[in-house]
Amino acid sequence: MALYCAGQGLNIRCNSIHPAAVMTPIWEPMLGNGPDRSKREAAMVADTPLRRFGRPEEVAALAVMLASDEAAYMTGAELTIDGGILAGSAAAPGR
Repeated sequence: MALYCAGQGLNIRCNSIHPAAVMTPIWEPMLGNGPDRSKREAAMVADTPLRRFGRPEEVAALAVMLASDEAAYMTGAELTIDGGILAGSAAAPGR
């Protein structure tokens, strides 16, 4: 898509954002509100190097940057915002 738009001179930048687990209401049924919520949350992010869920405003900040003039020369990028999951996927077990 990025190459097509550039080749057609459309002045449209095509980038994508790939978030991992972001703390939104979709997680509420799994996390619940009981005394074990923090344990369930910790278990869900145990394989995330930053050991936490992402925040919506972190993903939004990336989207705003991509839409800004700061990213005017950026197209065809796939941006992962995952707390280090992708980078840590090659790490040895028990890291």
